[in-house]
Amino acid sequence: MRAEQLTRSEHGASRSVVEDSWKRSFQAHPRREDAAVSSVLASDDLHSYREGHVLAPVMPLISELLVRAAAETGTVVAVGDERGRLLWIDGDSSVRRRAERMAFLEGADWSENSIGTSAPGTALATGGAVQIAGPEHFSPLVEDFSCTAVPIRDPNSGEPIGVVDLTGGDEAVASYALPLVRAAVAAAEERLRTHAAAARRSRRAASCVAPAVLSVTGRDHGVLRCGERTLGLLVRHSEILLLLAGNPRGLSADELADRLYDQPVPAVTLRAELVRLRKVLDGFGAGVVLASRPYRVEGLEVDSMHALAQLERGSHRLALNSYGGQILPRSEAPAIAELRDELSATLREAVVASAGVDVLMSYLQLPEAADDAEAWQTALRLLPPRSPKRAPVVAHLERLLGA
Repeated sequence: MRAEQLTRSEHGASRSVVEDSWKRSFQAHPRREDAAVSSVLASDDLHSYREGHVLAPVMPLISELLVRAAAETGTVVAVGDERGRLLWIDGDSSVRRRAERMAFLEGADWSENSIGTSAPGTALATGGAVQIAGPEHFSPLVEDFSCTAVPIRDPNSGEPIGVVDLTGGDEAVASYALPLVRAAVAAAEERLRTHAAAARRSRRAASCVAPAVLSVTGRDHGVLRCGERTLGLLVRHSEILLLLAGNPRGLSADELADRLYDQPVPAVTLRAELVRLRKVLDGFGAGVVLASRPYRVEGLEVDSMHALAQLERGSHRLALNSYGGQILPRSEAPAIAELRDELSATLREAVVASAGVDVLMSYLQLPEAADDAEAWQTALRLLPPRSPKRAPVVAHLERLLGA
């Protein structure tokens, strides 16, 4: 079926998907001539992003089911993420070279906000399969191409995690095109479901009897413990786990980035860190799960959170036992600095105001209490007159106050 025939035969109510997409596209681009790809990932960022993407494990299957057929029919297969960024493109080499002239490239943003109406972007915008023929495309740059796309969904949540697209000439909207792409997507979703089930079984087999614990107090970087096993973490990974553990409902990518960085960073920077962290956790095999949409962590306890909970219950001695010092002292992440100051101030106030002298003396051994004249003076006041502990307290105060 030729592109103009598809447009005519499905014009009207059945093509409301195109009309609605054009309306959205005009909101982003008042002039059609201005609709063009807005961004393309650099090769290094693209490689890192693709390597850890949830669709990476099923790419061999998609290639097996679609790429050979695409090459034989003069089309190309593109697989994009949930936002419409094309991550993999393969198929007929001549069509691919032609498509590159309109920035149909690996790493390119083909969402409706970027290029306007197209099968990949419109399929994700509507959540359903879409065929866009020639002049139905919003951007004049794309009018010589036709395309068929189907969203690919997470087998558990049902949310779109990407899109599979067939692009080329009239063959890309031929009668066989949509069933072919649907079948490939169904197979990929089933493979993802199988992988997810196997991963859950593996995590259960490797999990500790007790929950894994992240230690971040009094340490420049976090340490993950699971039974007798320990794992040192990078500072950034320690920050991410701490923030997600403190927000059990999860954080969006933007919310997490705001808490980690003091200035805007490209979204791919955070994604790359999360990809690396997920691999570290999977390799450690402690049953700690880094989930997404929104980002959250499961199966993890944190020493700083233990200390805060114990303080709220009035268990000052237990809180001190959980607290090894300030949270990640060298971290410059804005939200980590807030947590560090909050816990330190809460602990100090509780211990100085209402704890017994023995607990207060333990608190004074922390580095952060070394210059706290009020706390040392409180200890001196509470110690019995003949206590052998008075002499070192007096000596410390004399050095501190310059007496």
